[in-house]
Amino acid sequence: MATASASLEQNEIAPARRSSVVLLLRLEGLAAAALSAAFYPRTGESWWLFAALWLAPDLSMLGYVGRSSCRGARIYNAVHTYLLPGILALAALALHNTILMAIALIWVNHIGVDRLLGFGLKYAEGFGWTHLGKIGRRAA
Repeated sequence: MATASASLEQNEIAPARRSSVVLLLRLEGLAAAALSAAFYPRTGESWWLFAALWLAPDLSMLGYVGRSSCRGARIYNAVHTYLLPGILALAALALHNTILMAIALIWVNHIGVDRLLGFGLKYAEGFGWTHLGKIGRRAA
């Protein structure tokens, strides 16, 4: 009986990395990163804050420690979608709160750069399996 990762290897998600869909998703990441960086100065917050919080979403990788890769993927994906920073940005607008807006823009920028570089949302089969294709040493 084939394992889930073996079936993924047979279905070859990795060639999707060369498709026009992946190119569009990477360009979408570029647009999100560029727009969030362009709007960030309007918050009036420090670029030191931007630098200090930029890697904070990657703390979600700790979801893989001591847990199944399925749970790790769920935690990572929850933090690496535009949904939560979008909700935070809406709350910032409603509350007229510049620090919340700054955090939302930093978060969007992080996700956008991740997408641009090819780091996609994770599948339960393991950290290297993403919606943008296989990443890591075995990807080639």
